[in-house]
Amino acid sequence: MSDTPHAAPLHDAEYPRPQLVRRAWADLGGEWRFEHDDADQGQGADWFTDTTHFSRAITVPFPPESPMSGVGEQGFHPVVWYSREITSADIAASGHVEGDGRLLLHFGAVDYRASVWIDGRLIGTHEGGQTPFSFDVTDQIGGDDPHLLVVRAEDDPHDVGQPRGKQDWHEDPHVIWYHRTTGIWQPVWLEAVAAQHIDRLSWVPDVPSGSVAIEVELCSRPASAVDVRVELTIDGRLLARQSYATGGPRSRMVIDIAHQVNGQAFEDLLWSPEHPRLIDARVSVHDADGTSLDEVFSYFGLRSVAVDGGRFLLNDRPYYVRSVLEQGYWPESHLASPSAAALRDEVQLIKDLGFNAARIHEKVEDPRFLYWADRLGLLIWGEMGSTYEFSTEAVARVTREWIDVVRRDRSHPSIVTWVPINESWGVQQIAHDPAQLAFAQSLYHLTRALDPTRPVISNDGWEHAESDILTIHDYSADPDELDASYRDVDAVTAMVDGVGPAGRRLQLMTRPVAGQAVMVTEFGGVSYAPGAPADSWGYSTASSTEDFERRVGGIVGSIRRSRLLSGFCYTQLTDTLQETNGLTDANRSPKLPVEVIRRIVAGDLG
Repeated sequence: MSDTPHAAPLHDAEYPRPQLVRRAWADLGGEWRFEHDDADQGQGADWFTDTTHFSRAITVPFPPESPMSGVGEQGFHPVVWYSREITSADIAASGHVEGDGRLLLHFGAVDYRASVWIDGRLIGTHEGGQTPFSFDVTDQIGGDDPHLLVVRAEDDPHDVGQPRGKQDWHEDPHVIWYHRTTGIWQPVWLEAVAAQHIDRLSWVPDVPSGSVAIEVELCSRPASAVDVRVELTIDGRLLARQSYATGGPRSRMVIDIAHQVNGQAFEDLLWSPEHPRLIDARVSVHDADGTSLDEVFSYFGLRSVAVDGGRFLLNDRPYYVRSVLEQGYWPESHLASPSAAALRDEVQLIKDLGFNAARIHEKVEDPRFLYWADRLGLLIWGEMGSTYEFSTEAVARVTREWIDVVRRDRSHPSIVTWVPINESWGVQQIAHDPAQLAFAQSLYHLTRALDPTRPVISNDGWEHAESDILTIHDYSADPDELDASYRDVDAVTAMVDGVGPAGRRLQLMTRPVAGQAVMVTEFGGVSYAPGAPADSWGYSTASSTEDFERRVGGIVGSIRRSRLLSGFCYTQLTDTLQETNGLTDANRSPKLPVEVIRRIVAGDLG
């Protein structure tokens, strides 16, 4: 066998699923027809076949509340409809040839509940506004074209049992909540696949053993055994080739890397924010005759994450986390990014400002953002968008969607921590209700079962159930007070034994502070926005650029001086509507010179 590696396609920054890439795909974004259905009459009136009711145009994938959608209506519209034609040109672009293989229709995310028809035939439904779904539409696409694609999205703005993050249930944004994101808000695309194809890939690195496990899920159980072949390269150099036979729909293989680096130190392959080395992978499936059935391209990073001895560890070394709260909200496009390039720019901006991590807040981020975090080197805290009620329905919804989130994103090396609950949102009485505490505990253990390789924080900020990191939200504006609160174990123990900065108990399950990794994962929040509307706010307010620098520098300096803390998360990266406490304005323009912010955050001008 030749040692020349197979040439992998360059990553397409627009491609919606960066860790399972195929050569051909058809982007269905752009102009669709659209209509609100406030009376919820569309299904009864057969709007899935009669689209004469669709009187407006919308630009997909921007939510209809956003200016970039071309609709820009921010009132209550609980049901919306979309339609577009799928043409022969779309099908050809996907790589599909009639009578050969299958054609998949993918949705990156539709908030909150979606029904999809082609030519009047219901092809499927999906619930969960932050996770992807797909349908095999081969049998509906064929013969004469065009074919009518219709999507109905239901997003009840008053249903606080939906995982909704910071989407407001009031008509106008208030306090810390923002405009709603209804319907399609991530890419829609077509993709041709073989009849027997890879449905999901996962990578599980094991740094101590110098290996990585690949987990492959096929679309169905093969009629006879198939071979899965894996080729790994780094910087165009062959690293490993390995194959195995499987007769089941799910399989796993461990690939030894440490003994195949040809004289290169294994440590030089490890991923970190300072050295974001990625290993490229070509994975193919072959029948008994050696015929290739499917071929995909992927990547992973070799790195380990742990908490031990009171420290956060990256690749078995103490690593100080300098994180910023990232809401992922843009004035012109809301939770959807204005472009694929904007996602790269966001990661680069965070790094330029001196941070090595970002806490994605109350949102499940676009996989293309995670790709750039992987590629450019940025640690990510993966967080779930919360509900605002505790009920059996809310428990079921959060659990189902969180499982999909973790399974979708667990191969990204950038993600180093999981956060299923933030500040007791959705479990408001967790300190007094055993059922709510049990739910937080169950999410902790469920997450550990799905992914035992990362720390899990059961309830970020306060009222922790079992957690791998003790995280605290503290918006004190007094540097001296912060110095006193985090000077040593005894100071933090006093808070744990009493009440925390928000007047809440920090831990609901007794555990000594000594030996825990402790981080302040929300603090700062200094507002500076001259000329902003009267409802703009922050946790404290600066009167000038000089005052802003003094306040932010004093608060961050206090946190950085603590020898106890393993890291921090500053609130926040950008101004977001009325919450004007960003280091940049809403359009990503820094409020201080980049080198000044970097010196405050990282202590250098590099």
